[in-house]
Amino acid sequence: MTQHLAAPAAPDSGTRTDWWRDAVIYQVYPRSFADGNGDGMGDLEGIRARLPHLKDLGVDAVWLSPFYASPQADAGYDVADYRAIDPMFGTLHDADAVIRDAHALGLRIIVDLVPNHSSDRHDWFRRALADGPGSPLRERYHFRPGKGSDGELPPNDWESVFGGPAWTRTTDPDGTPGDWYLHLFAPEQPDFNWEHPAVRDEFRSILRFWLDMGVDGFRVDVAHGLIKAEGLPDIGHHDQLKLLGNDTMPFFDQDGVHEIYRSWRHVLAEYAGDRVLVAEAWTPTVERTAHYVRPDEMHQAFNFQYLGTHWDAAELRAVIDSSLAAMRPVGAPATWVLSNHDVTRHATRFANPPGLGTQLRTAGDRALGLRRARAATLLMLALPGSAYLYQGEELGLPDVTDLPDEVRQDPSFHRAQGQDGFRDGCRVPIPWTVDGPSYGFGAGGSWLPQPAGWGELSVQAQTGDPTSTLELYRAALRARRTQPGLGAGDDLEWTDAPAGVLAFRREEFACTANTTGAPVRIAVPGRMLLASGPVEVAGGEVELPADTTVWWAV
Repeated sequence: MTQHLAAPAAPDSGTRTDWWRDAVIYQVYPRSFADGNGDGMGDLEGIRARLPHLKDLGVDAVWLSPFYASPQADAGYDVADYRAIDPMFGTLHDADAVIRDAHALGLRIIVDLVPNHSSDRHDWFRRALADGPGSPLRERYHFRPGKGSDGELPPNDWESVFGGPAWTRTTDPDGTPGDWYLHLFAPEQPDFNWEHPAVRDEFRSILRFWLDMGVDGFRVDVAHGLIKAEGLPDIGHHDQLKLLGNDTMPFFDQDGVHEIYRSWRHVLAEYAGDRVLVAEAWTPTVERTAHYVRPDEMHQAFNFQYLGTHWDAAELRAVIDSSLAAMRPVGAPATWVLSNHDVTRHATRFANPPGLGTQLRTAGDRALGLRRARAATLLMLALPGSAYLYQGEELGLPDVTDLPDEVRQDPSFHRAQGQDGFRDGCRVPIPWTVDGPSYGFGAGGSWLPQPAGWGELSVQAQTGDPTSTLELYRAALRARRTQPGLGAGDDLEWTDAPAGVLAFRREEFACTANTTGAPVRIAVPGRMLLASGPVEVAGGEVELPADTTVWWAV
């Protein structure tokens, strides 16, 4: 498809550089953000109408999860056409309108890019199957003959992240069993062969297509997965999912990925406006993550080590220190995140005992979870670097943990021995109004059922309530823009504090976070700016309530 839309100018174009070093970036999951046409599915029209909410919230940029043409086998992460919008979300003109309106409001737009795999409905893959063995198009994916006397066994022992073998056998055009193809995720998501020059050329073209549209950057899905170890060697271990994040796997975090991102950085350099690349890179250590953000590669990488840390002062301090230390040598900002579309919302994770993972099916203590979530948010927003927010966390939304099995759409839920498959709980459409057929999500229903009482957590219900989580986020983001010491940087000064309390200073700012379940008395560091819960200052001391964070001007 040829692009004929004139690219809208980015906000602050030509005046502010390195905006991403301290940016607060808001993730929109299009299915569940806002429904503009009343069909029960979120769309670009709905996103466009709700952009003023994000402006009022105070974020700098919006990251849009995939909206490309897709059979939706994995909620759009199976892309059939990288240059087209799926009709359920709208059209290219709708995407253009979102970009233009966002820029007019001073918001930047980052779009998801899915380069590790395509949909099995992608034209390349469909033609490769139709042409049969020997087709040049098969070289753009990982087709291999099987093992065994008749090729009946997979080419190696790799397992899918979603469960089961990472290989599916094809049927040749004559109806006989054929070769196998690699898919590290669902069978509908065949992995590209990034050793093939046509794949590299195609994605540089895709980058330019969306940069011409005016997007300000790309969040790169499975950025660690593009290159596979030479020869596709066996791992020799079952339950491989348990190894992810701890060991270097032959299909993840191979050094060859970095050459790809250096070439992409050259593409971005062709465009004005400080465009960015953000890596979703699951690596064994933050030091390995730092390889993705060397000066000639990406600009940011998600900090999954921080996301998975328990609400515990000692653990948090260790991850904060290691994250900052890993980023300094490469000159990249640390990033901080508590929730996204793949994990249980942190208001529910913190409501449960530690050690249960990041995908839960138990609600836990709702009041405790919300109190900790508010405190964790103020702590995160006080740290040096950039922060990511997931839609609805500004409302203090919990995960919907009691969805009936029959409505769940997470593909890994329906496959054995993969991820837990409970991602639908964080994808339930968010509430905008107190009442209505879908609490303001749209004129109709919602593609996943919303809980009773969802409207009590809505934007309408919380706006103007000084005790609400929404107003806490708004106040925190206002302060972050104006308070010296908040935002960009790579250092902080830890100060003495009782066990279980994190205390640090950054220029004229101080933060104290009590991660314990009991009040703790400390000396007043300065003038209180903001607190995640009720706090009283008496004389020169303050009693920090349990699970509470306070910001101070010093």
